[in-house]
Amino acid sequence: MIEFTNVTKRYGRKSTKIIAIDDVSLSVSQPGIYCLLGRNGAGKTTLMKLMAGHIAATKGQITVDNSSVSTSRMPEGVNYIESGAIQFNIKVAELIKAAADLQDGFDMEFAEKMLTMFRLDMKKNFKQLSFGMKTMLTTIIALANQSKIILLDEPTLGFDAIMRDQFNTLLLESYNTHPRIIIVSTHLIDEIAKITERLIIIDNGGILLEAEINEVDERAYTLSGMVNLVLPLLDDLNCIGKTTMGSVMAAHIFDRRIVPPEGVAVNRLSLQDFFIQIVGGQNNA
Repeated sequence: MIEFTNVTKRYGRKSTKIIAIDDVSLSVSQPGIYCLLGRNGAGKTTLMKLMAGHIAATKGQITVDNSSVSTSRMPEGVNYIESGAIQFNIKVAELIKAAADLQDGFDMEFAEKMLTMFRLDMKKNFKQLSFGMKTMLTTIIALANQSKIILLDEPTLGFDAIMRDQFNTLLLESYNTHPRIIIVSTHLIDEIAKITERLIIIDNGGILLEAEINEVDERAYTLSGMVNLVLPLLDDLNCIGKTTMGSVMAAHIFDRRIVPPEGVAVNRLSLQDFFIQIVGGQNNA
């Protein structure tokens, strides 16, 4: 279980300080695949590094399994992997064996199965792999160990569409084999939506939304039609963005479902469009 209580992280001196995480309280308690979304610079990487104890909070408290987390007291059972992580420049087979020797309970069967699926050449040195394959190998090693919490920071950078699809298969395979907390930071929103269970959106260093994906699917939608028909409907709804073109309006909603009057259409709002609207939707009159 991960618990943040009024956590703030500042960088720099007082005159040039940057607030990366601002008074965040967050609880992640149940096993599942979580998606962490945010714009560039929103604080995603800082949040993950705080969870793993790689950096210290400026104020507030962080606990994992009820034990305080700090740089001098990094939590056991938390594995943080960032895109472009560097491994020893040895052969893939030797790297996997070293990981197995160092980690109790390393799932060699899972690792070998994934290496075959992704066609990783066991005889190649780490530096000979493409950027995407390096990331994939590092992720496989992370998922093959018995860590209770896996933090993956932009793991699909450098992946083509086929590799991203295979990566989702990898996550599901790992989770089904060893249910635990897996938090994935990514910009490929609609792709991760296929496998994630819960969504965490961070914006300007604060938690903007924490919700089940099913809740977002149910409550996020678009009302479109003539302005004089759509506008009155918004008085009692949470409108996260709207666009007007002449006499036509599209209003993006995150609220209860309604039965609109004739002339107003209801359309599904994709997770990516929902994210765009909730972090910076247009509110044109």
